[in-house]
Amino acid sequence: MVLKKINDFKGVLYCIGILSFIVGLILLLPLLILPFYPDEVKYIFDFIIPSLISILLGCILNKISKHNKETTLSVGEDALIVVLGWILATVLCAIPFILGQKLNFTQAFFESVSGWTTTGLSVINVESTPKIFLIFRSIMQFFGGVGIILVMLSALSSLFGMSLYNSEGHTDKLLPNLVKSSRIIISMYLGYIISGTILYVLFGMPLFDAINHAIGSLSTGGFSVKSESIGFYNNVHIELITIILMILGTTSFATHLLIINGKFKKVIKIGEIRFMFLILGIAIPLVAFISLRYIYSDINKLIRVSVFETVSALSTTGYSTVSYNRWPSFAIFIMIILMLIGGGSGSTSGGIKLYRVYLILKQIFWNIKRRLLPEHMVYSNYVYKPEGKHFINKENMMEVYNYITLYLFIFIFGVGVMLAYNYPLEDAMFEFSSALGTVGLSIGITSASAPPIVLWTEIIGMLFGRLEIVVILIAIVKIIKGFK
Repeated sequence: MVLKKINDFKGVLYCIGILSFIVGLILLLPLLILPFYPDEVKYIFDFIIPSLISILLGCILNKISKHNKETTLSVGEDALIVVLGWILATVLCAIPFILGQKLNFTQAFFESVSGWTTTGLSVINVESTPKIFLIFRSIMQFFGGVGIILVMLSALSSLFGMSLYNSEGHTDKLLPNLVKSSRIIISMYLGYIISGTILYVLFGMPLFDAINHAIGSLSTGGFSVKSESIGFYNNVHIELITIILMILGTTSFATHLLIINGKFKKVIKIGEIRFMFLILGIAIPLVAFISLRYIYSDINKLIRVSVFETVSALSTTGYSTVSYNRWPSFAIFIMIILMLIGGGSGSTSGGIKLYRVYLILKQIFWNIKRRLLPEHMVYSNYVYKPEGKHFINKENMMEVYNYITLYLFIFIFGVGVMLAYNYPLEDAMFEFSSALGTVGLSIGITSASAPPIVLWTEIIGMLFGRLEIVVILIAIVKIIKGFK
C-alpha cells in the first residue's frame, strides 16, 4: 500500500525532495557573514543542523521517488507541491530560532512564516538579536519574494513548467522559455538589491543595514534591523530610495521583463500600473490633509509621512517612519483598505491584488456602458496586461468574485479571533489585514507575549495571503483524497 502511494505521487515527492535540498542550501547562506562578525561563530550549528536535515531529507525523497522524465503531475498535484514545499521550508527555517534564540515553536514558526511570506511581522527584539539571525530573516524574504518554486525552476529544468509557477501565486505570462525567464528575474532582483544597497550606503546607512533594507524593500517584506524601522534614520533620501524599491517590488515579474527590454510604452499602458498610481493619488491627499494635518504641522513632514506610509501599505511592504498610536481612525481606516487591496499580481506583494480590484471596478463601468449601447451591438471587454490586450469573460470575473469572497471571509474570521481576545475592533482589523495581506505593519498586537492562538491565526492568514487561497484549498482536498 505504501509503495503504491509512493508510485502515485512520484512527481510530488521528487519536487519536494528538490525543494528540501534547496532549503538546506539556503540555511547555510547566513554563515557567509561570519568572517565579518567572527564573534557569532557560536551560532554556526544552529544553521548547520537543520541544513543537514533538509539536505538528507531531500536525498531520501529523491531516492524513493525514482523520478524519470516520463513522470507527470495529476490534477491538483502542482498545488500540493507548492503548499507542502512552503510548509517544509518554514518548519525547517524555524529550527535556527529555536536553537539559537530559544524561541518556542509557535514563536519560531511565526518568525519563519513571516519571513518566507514576506510579511515582516516579528516577535523578536531586533535590537538585541545577533546579526546572523537578522540576515537570515532577510534571506528568507528574498527567496520567499521571488518564490522558492521560481528558484527551483531556475536551478533545474522546466520541470512541470508553468503549472508549478502559477500555483505559487503568479498569474503573469513570461517568456516561452520559463527557465530562462526565471533566471533573468532572479538576476534582475539581485541587480535591484545591489543598486539599492549602494544608494543606501551613499546616503549614510551602514552597509549591514543597507543590505537588509534593500532586500526587505524589494521583497515587500519589511523586516528591519531597527525597532523604529526606516524612521530610525530620519533621512528623506533613504525614504525615497525605499519608496522606489517598494514600488518595484509590488510590480509584476512580467512588467520587469518589459522594463529591462526598454518597452516603457507597454508598461505605461498596463491597467494595473495605472490603477496603482490612481489609488495612491487619492489615498495620499486623504491621509495627509484630512487626518494627519492635525498631528504634523510641518507640511514637509506631513507629505513625507503620508507618501511613505501609504506606499508601504499598498505595496504590502510594512516599513514605517512613524508610530500609529496617535493616528486618527480615518487614517487607520484608509491604511486598512490599502492593505486589503494589496500590490500587483505576479509580484512579491500580497493582498487581494490590484488587478482583481481593478477588474471589479472595470466591470461596473462595463455594465453601465452596456446598458447605454444598442441592444444587439457586439463588443468585447479587455484590459491591458504585460503581455498585451487581455480579453475578459464571465469565467474570469467569477474567479475574481470567488477569490475576493473567500478573502473577506478569512479576514472576518481572523478579526473575530482577535476580538475574542478583547482587542479593540480597529486594532484587530488593522493587525489581521496586515497579516493576511502579508504587509507587516503593526499597531501593537503582534509580539512574543501575544496569545498563541492569535499568533497561529496570523500564521494561517500569512500563508493564505502569500500562497493564494484557492491553491491551499486544492492542496487540502488533494491530501484528503490521498488518505481516502
